[in-house]
Amino acid sequence: MHIRAPYLLFLGDIRNALDAKTASGILDWRPELCAGQYRLSREAVDLGLRDYTPAEAAAAGMRTLVIGVAPFGGAIEPEWVDAIVAAIRAGLDVASGMHARLADIPAIRDAAREFDARLFDVRHGSGPSAIASGRKRTGRRLLTVGVDCAVGKKYAALAIHRELVRRGINADFRATGQTGILIAGGGTAIDATVCDFTAGAAEALSPDNTPGHWDVIEGQGSLFHPAYAGVSLALLHGSQPDALVLCHDPRRTHIDGYPDYPLPTLAACIAANEQAARLTNRTARCVAIALNTRGMSEHERARALAATRAETGLIAFDPIATGAEAVVELLLANLNPPSQACPQTQGDVA
Repeated sequence: MHIRAPYLLFLGDIRNALDAKTASGILDWRPELCAGQYRLSREAVDLGLRDYTPAEAAAAGMRTLVIGVAPFGGAIEPEWVDAIVAAIRAGLDVASGMHARLADIPAIRDAAREFDARLFDVRHGSGPSAIASGRKRTGRRLLTVGVDCAVGKKYAALAIHRELVRRGINADFRATGQTGILIAGGGTAIDATVCDFTAGAAEALSPDNTPGHWDVIEGQGSLFHPAYAGVSLALLHGSQPDALVLCHDPRRTHIDGYPDYPLPTLAACIAANEQAARLTNRTARCVAIALNTRGMSEHERARALAATRAETGLIAFDPIATGAEAVVELLLANLNPPSQACPQTQGDVA
């Protein structure tokens, strides 16, 4: 799958910043690929990029319209279809991370055929994986898990991977969602797998490796989410993580979109994730808490981090604001074999 850059990030008419996490994630980690944004109204989320129409974007050299929104349910809204078709007619390819396939929408499929555009459904693989074996694999693995959805699991994994690579450690970022795949250039959209094969897909994503190698695996969902707990559990089993990093937004009081489901305590989250992970790795343990403090003042951030350390006794960090140095120090000091350094690091994201 080779998606041509630069990208025009499609934001549609969404107003909730959480629903723009695909576009914002690509912009944060691959800004060199992002040349503009395409919004259907001035009230839509604004990423600070220049606004383009598809024709203007094509004239400016952009190659692919990336659907940068991830609304609840992963559907392509009917009111977006004309905009996507306009991009195809202007000469752009289209990449989508939605559950809905682009080619299943007749107007998009027909336009792509007429104008010889390529359609990329990054959430859909080529076929089912094998059923999980539960066999212990060589190498080391870290999985990010969440108190809730959209709390920074991808950002925490990317920050930890980047710090490992910076230190010369052999490491790979393993993307499990559409945004991570668009950032890294590969991976498995784990929530699009058939449920019986999801743990097997996680095994295939992080295969046997050398003793000092780290796979840093992007988590999905939350064990406490009424809709998405299943994919979280399958990832915990299939990844066989040695280390867990729990991700949290300290400003939330309930599961996003589910006001009748108050957030569990951090202690409850740690205990539940460790218990689930130990089915396939008896030594799995939570090593740190990643906080999403975006929008907080420095004082608010420092207070939240300190409170989290006091509550859990674990390292607390913000992947963007403070970096992942302390977590990596812990991994290398306590969870890595003696010869962990490698002269040539691996991984798509540095």
